Amino acid sequence: MSDTFAAVKEVIADVLKVDVDNITPETRFIEDLQADSMDQFFLIDGFCEKFDITISDEDARTIQTVKDAVDYIESIT
Repeated sequence: MSDTFAAVKEVIADVLKVDVDNITPETRFIEDLQADSMDQFFLIDGFCEKFDITISDEDARTIQTVKDAVDYIESIT
């Protein structure tokens, strides 16, 4: 498990109040974690804060799974 994956899981667990053990790379934010648009905003904000990055609205729309988030973060850090 990569450090990025572990950190992304921490953000997700904190924002969505879910057990980190239930988060896999294939976990989908909307379908599996029932994240609504406000949750998604807070997730992106959490990723930006945790990794000291900026994610554009356009890029944020492409992040649908945990793996998407990890891959995106790793590609820009």
